[in-house]
Amino acid sequence: MKDVENAARPIVRGVRAVMAGLGGLVAAHGPFAVVLAVAVGVRWLAVLGYPSVLWFGDSYAYLEAALLFRPSTLRPSGYSVFLWLLSPAHSLLVVVIVQHALGVAIGVLVYALVRRAARAAWPHRRLLPGLLGAVFAAPVLLDAFQIQLEHLLMADLLFTFLLTAAVTVTLWRVRMRWWTGALVGLLMACAALTRSVGLPLLAVLAVGMLARRAGWRAVAAAALACAVPVLGYMSWYSSAHGRFALSDSDQVWLYGRTVDFADCSLIRPRPEVAVLCPERLPSGTRMAPAYAAMWGPDSGFNHLPGGIEDPRANELAGEFAWAAIAAQPGDYAAVIVRDTLRAFAWGRDPYPTPWTEDKYHFQPGASLTEKDAAVAYAYGGRTAEPRVVEPYGGWVRDYQSAVYLPGPVLGGFLLVGLVGMVVRIRRLGGRVLLPWSVSLALLVVPAATADFDYRYVLPAVPFAALAAAFALIPESRPGPVPSADAAPEEPAGRAGDEPGEPAAVRDGEREEGEREPAPAAEETVVAGEHRP
Repeated sequence: MKDVENAARPIVRGVRAVMAGLGGLVAAHGPFAVVLAVAVGVRWLAVLGYPSVLWFGDSYAYLEAALLFRPSTLRPSGYSVFLWLLSPAHSLLVVVIVQHALGVAIGVLVYALVRRAARAAWPHRRLLPGLLGAVFAAPVLLDAFQIQLEHLLMADLLFTFLLTAAVTVTLWRVRMRWWTGALVGLLMACAALTRSVGLPLLAVLAVGMLARRAGWRAVAAAALACAVPVLGYMSWYSSAHGRFALSDSDQVWLYGRTVDFADCSLIRPRPEVAVLCPERLPSGTRMAPAYAAMWGPDSGFNHLPGGIEDPRANELAGEFAWAAIAAQPGDYAAVIVRDTLRAFAWGRDPYPTPWTEDKYHFQPGASLTEKDAAVAYAYGGRTAEPRVVEPYGGWVRDYQSAVYLPGPVLGGFLLVGLVGMVVRIRRLGGRVLLPWSVSLALLVVPAATADFDYRYVLPAVPFAALAAAFALIPESRPGPVPSADAAPEEPAGRAGDEPGEPAAVRDGEREEGEREPAPAAEETVVAGEHRP
């Protein structure tokens, strides 16, 4: 009997150890597991209810460029390259599933960053770091408009994932190796080639790396890794269109922005440019000025042989736009502020047009135009068929009407982040600076260079949530940080680390915000006095 008991003891100990480990994992990650399960479940319902992609006005151009493998003149074609890479599956359903997976990955990255920072600040609290991470990942994972964006055949979701990944790599450690800097540069290049708003964000990331004392090798590697893909794309564009550029429409979008306030009596454009004056547009329409000026039936571009894609359109639009900004800088600034603040409104207006805003809702029916159908079936075969499957579609529509992030909450995130930066002003805002700056730039840059669109608000949410979370998590005052350029390589992990947790910063490299351990008591003799 004793032999049986002795043999059973190791098994009992093993079972207890496994149960203790499972209990630790549940305590550490349980809240996030619940959020993640709901997020995946809702996305699965969306796929069941809408088994093909949802279409937007730009979807045709993206898919056509993927089929032809030719860069578009209107916008960077990084998303078209992404579609081309998925084209061997010959399925738009695969595109939807991959995009939903990327949406979930964005939430996971937010959770990982917040929990890592909270665990460094409160190392003895098992539940709090995971709970805090789950709370701030929830707006990304559960927002119905985010889920709908993942279903759209549009570049915004891929852009958001690439940018979130770049910020995650930048923030993961205080010090950066050259290869992590190169990874940041590569991710940012891909983001900039997916959406043009990524170009000014290159400067934001560079400033963020410098503020975190990343080291010159990491910054140089990031710059080089970013430049190579961008220059390669521009060479590809030159071979296709004869111009070394990313697109031929950057000034066209800026023109659309200035139409909202431009007064041709002040600008006094020459006759060839005067056809773009907004006074020629009809009033009282349901279209925003920028939309009417670029896409409406009375657009000045219709006077050009090639319309908005005419080789001269970008040149004329740029001449008009910069003249308007120079003549009316105050009006330009007022329009930027007005449209940036739209992101913080509680409800949604039918802007820039009612039919545009409708595209951001799961609809009870689905259809394809003849033009869209031509490229859709060429790419996806039977999976291109537009259909809505009930009752799943109805359940998703009900979810979207109830679960979304109101604009004031987004504004609250940014306000909390701003306070957090002010508190950390001596440390240049600490780790709050980078996500807060990225979030604000994602709201301001479109308002300054194109027009407001609710689709442009969603990419700012992960970074606003990160900024607010970091503002609430205390940071210890960091000591001198040795140069990352001379830092020795460290092992990937060490015994005693939490399962599934990346190795903590140690051996002289402590995670930012992690509190230093209290020094051991030392006996010191001072002037003949013995004291501990």
